[in-house]
Amino acid sequence: MKQIAKLLVVAILGGASALVLAPAFQADVQAPLPSIEQKEYPVFHVSNPHYGALPSGENVDFVEAARLSLDAVVHVKTTFQPKKYYNPWSQFFGGERYYSQQQRATGSGVIISGDGYIVTNNHVIDNAAEIEITTNDNRSFTAKLVGADPATDLALLKVEQTELPSIILGDSDNLQVGEWVLAVGNPFNLTSTVTAGIVSAKARNINILGYDPSQEAFPLESFIQTDAAVNPGNSGGALVNNRGELVGINTAIASRTGSYSGYSFAIPVSIVQKVTADLLEFGKVQRAYIGVNISNIDAAVMLEKKLTITEGAYVGGLIERGAAAEAGLQKGDVITSVEGRKIKNVTELQEQIGKYRPGDRVEIQVLRGKSPKKFEITLRDRYGNTEIERRAENESNALFGAGFISLNDEEKERLSVANGVKINEITQGKLMKAGLKKGFVITHIDKQPVDTPDQVYQMLRSKSGGVLIEGVHANGIPDYFGLGL
Repeated sequence: MKQIAKLLVVAILGGASALVLAPAFQADVQAPLPSIEQKEYPVFHVSNPHYGALPSGENVDFVEAARLSLDAVVHVKTTFQPKKYYNPWSQFFGGERYYSQQQRATGSGVIISGDGYIVTNNHVIDNAAEIEITTNDNRSFTAKLVGADPATDLALLKVEQTELPSIILGDSDNLQVGEWVLAVGNPFNLTSTVTAGIVSAKARNINILGYDPSQEAFPLESFIQTDAAVNPGNSGGALVNNRGELVGINTAIASRTGSYSGYSFAIPVSIVQKVTADLLEFGKVQRAYIGVNISNIDAAVMLEKKLTITEGAYVGGLIERGAAAEAGLQKGDVITSVEGRKIKNVTELQEQIGKYRPGDRVEIQVLRGKSPKKFEITLRDRYGNTEIERRAENESNALFGAGFISLNDEEKERLSVANGVKINEITQGKLMKAGLKKGFVITHIDKQPVDTPDQVYQMLRSKSGGVLIEGVHANGIPDYFGLGL
């Protein structure tokens, strides 16, 4: 009887140990991709999928399109910082008190230039410690992150190689609903996979990207919807037309199970081009705004506002001293086109404006009552500035460990300051060591007022020795700090 009891105790302890320690031996399990759960509607998973509807008909031939795009699509493998787990059995059986589980994930990417620039989804490489790229001919390279933009779920990578096969960029604006497209990527680690479908819809907003004003996260969603099969592992892969030209970056699926069930979504190449160009030149996206509060037009809005059209973006209000207000737009106008491109809804308007930078001038047509009117608008950033942040400012950001944004009029009034620049991001650096925190508003440097990020960068870079920084905290309490340079 005693022998049986001993065996039972050993069995229980052994089983418990296996349950606790099992994660340490799962280093190669693909990390799950994020998803948004809905009770009555399909779940939109931020992942690239691919397996799907194959074309039929004698005149449909995707051989050349596949040939042109396959070599330009790469397999992206990421390694994340190991997490430490407590081992409760170490006090009984010895061994390490903590053990690590290294996390890995995979996705896809697209080579957009032969000198090694690759675009992928931000969620593929977010928080990755290492990024490895494997090409279609089985060569592997370590990639570095040039920049990422969570607002569009895009990231730009770089490998130190030349003469890589790159994809031809197409025109997503002229892509038509019903047009054949191919999805190229690496679903379930099945490398170099091609699936086909048609464009089901354009300018889809599925509310999958996070909105967080405190982190400067203002999502831009205007997805191309297709029925080309896409599955986890295809995130960041290519959506190409029947000529093999890139028209989108596959990003999400609509699914209740996490696998493909009929619809996938891709970021239009028009947005991809703008975001990657900004990341390469400036290190961050230069986002432009019109300065209007807008809404879609439905039957209720038409009836209430006595509108005569069913398409466009209805202007429900204007930002004081914003770009639209200064150009002459009015509440009640309906925006119908941007630079000659017809606007059917709010999502299409955001997509078109998303292609420009602060300071760019665009022609916007509106319907005011029954009369069409045209306006030349100089776009601004969300703080009303027309300047863009130069790379020198990003270098200063790295030097001082902080990024800055100008205050808008509402913030100045709330904090009772005439000028100031807010710290919107801060990491290890001279400012953090001095005690400054995110949200602090710098009003003066060595008694000199500052009102733009550029002034802060220039003043800090030009000084040496001790510097006095004055300002107010987010709750309005004044404070000052001494900074050694």
